[in-house]
Amino acid sequence: MTTPFSPRPGSDDRPVPPPGCPAHGLSPYDIDSLSGTPAPRRLYGPEAERDPMGLYEKLRAEHGPVAPVLLQGDVPAWLVLGHSENLHMTRTPSQFSRDSRRWRALHDGSAPPDHPLAPVFTWQPICVFADGAEHERLRGAVTDSIARIDHRGVRRYINRYSNRLVNDFCQDGRADLVSSFAEHLPMMVMAQILGMPEEYSERLVQAARDMIKGTETANESNAYVMAALIRLVKRRRVAPEEDFATWLVEHPAGLTDDEVGQHLRLVLIAAYETTANLIANVLRMVLTDPRFRAQLSGGHMTLPDAVEQTLWDEPPFTTIFGRWAVGDTELGGQRIKAGDALIVGIAAANVDPVVRPDLRAHMQGNRAHLAFSGGPHECPGQDIGRAIADTGIDALLMRLPDLQLAVEESELRYSGALMSHQLTELPVTFAPRPPQDVAGPPSATAAVPRPQWQVESPRPGSAPIVPQPAYATPVPAAESLAAEPAPEPRAVPVPAQRTDSAPRRAWTAVSRWWNGS
Repeated sequence: MTTPFSPRPGSDDRPVPPPGCPAHGLSPYDIDSLSGTPAPRRLYGPEAERDPMGLYEKLRAEHGPVAPVLLQGDVPAWLVLGHSENLHMTRTPSQFSRDSRRWRALHDGSAPPDHPLAPVFTWQPICVFADGAEHERLRGAVTDSIARIDHRGVRRYINRYSNRLVNDFCQDGRADLVSSFAEHLPMMVMAQILGMPEEYSERLVQAARDMIKGTETANESNAYVMAALIRLVKRRRVAPEEDFATWLVEHPAGLTDDEVGQHLRLVLIAAYETTANLIANVLRMVLTDPRFRAQLSGGHMTLPDAVEQTLWDEPPFTTIFGRWAVGDTELGGQRIKAGDALIVGIAAANVDPVVRPDLRAHMQGNRAHLAFSGGPHECPGQDIGRAIADTGIDALLMRLPDLQLAVEESELRYSGALMSHQLTELPVTFAPRPPQDVAGPPSATAAVPRPQWQVESPRPGSAPIVPQPAYATPVPAAESLAAEPAPEPRAVPVPAQRTDSAPRRAWTAVSRWWNGS
C-alpha cells in the first residue's frame, strides 16, 4: 500500500513513492491521476498548445481561481486564474516577489540552468526581478527614458515603416499579414527607438520570437539578441545619440553596461512580442468577427477602441511567468508554500466570470484588463505598443481597404507556448496596387489627404476606392472635394477616416496633426 503523494507546488512535505512502488518512476502528472484527485495539468504539450483557453477553463472548474500546473520537465507551479487573485498577487510584492532566486526548483535542481524556460526565469540585474528600493531605482531609469520618447515622431516612423512593408506585397494581390506585416513592424520601430536600426533583420525577428517560447533553441536565440544589444551599449558609451539606449546609459541611476543591456532586452522583447501578437489579433478580429467589422465600419468603434477590445479578448501574452512566494500563505483557497512559483494568468483573468459574466459585451472604455499585468511591475511601455498597433493597422487599411481573409476562419493555425498563443498565418487577398514612394525620411510637412478606409469589400456597383500615396506629391483635389458635399451631422460621432465620404474639416484636422499644430 502506498502513501498518498501529491505533486502540487508546496507539497515538499509529502513523501515520494518509494522504489518498488507501482507509482515510482511515473511523472507527477500520472501519479496524481492515479490518486483520484484532479491532476495538475501540463502548461506545455498538445493540449496547452492547441487550446489554452479551454485548458484554463478546465483548471478553473477543477481547482477554482488558483490551480496547480506543470511546466516543462513537469516542474510544479501555480496558475492564477481569477481576476481579483491576480490583482492581489501582482500588487503585493511583500508576499509574491519577482526575485526568481527564491524559487525552490532552482535549489533542488528540477529547474536547471539549461531549462527551456531559463531565458524567462533566470535572475538578471533588471527591474522585473527586483522589489523595493532596487526595483524603484532600475524601473525609474526605464520609465524616465520612456518619457523622453517623442510619441509624435514615433508615429511618423510607424507610418513610414508600415508603408514600406505594404510596398513589399501590395502588387501581389495576396499576402500573409503575420509574416509580412505583424512580425516585422514592431521590430522595425523598436530598433529605431532603441537606436539600433542597422541591427534589424529577419534573424533578429525570429530570435526575439523564439527566446521566450521554451524551445530547444531559446537559449541560443537569447544569446543572439543580447550580443546585438551589448554592441549597442558599447557604441553609446563612446558616441551618445538621441535614443533610448543613450538615455539609459546616461541616466543618473548609474546603470552598469550589463544592467543597460539587460533592460534594453526587456524593453525590446516585451514591446516586440506583445505588439506583434496584438497586431495579428486585431487584424484577425477585423477580418472574421462580423460585429467587430460592423462597429468599425459604422464608426461606432475607433481603432484604439478595437485595440483595447482585443486586449480583453485576445491578449498578446496569455500568461506571465512568474512570481515567487516569500513565505507560506494562501491564495484563492490554495496553500502556497515559500519558494513556490506562480504564474499571472492574463487570458484567464480577462474572462473571469466574476468580472465578465457576458463575454459578448463590448468593453469599450474599460482598461481593467490584465494584458499588461498589474501592480508595480505593470508594463511601463504599453502606450508605445498601442501606438504601433493602431497606427500600423490604420496605415495598412488605408493602403488596402478591400482586405479579405483568403481561407475559412477554421483553417487559421496557431502556435502555443507558455506565455502566448500566436496566430502563425493570416492569409488575405486584395486588389493589387502599385507601391508608394516612402524612401525619404519621415516628414513634418502635410501630405496629400489620405483616403478613407473600410473593412468590408465595396458593395457591387459602388465606386472603387483608389488609395493615394501618403508621401506622394500632392495633386489637385478641389473638384473632387467640391463635388462631394459633407454629410449631415450624426448623433454618434464617426471618425472621418471611416465614413463613406470625408469632409474638408476632417482633412484640415489631419493636416494640423501632421504639422504638429
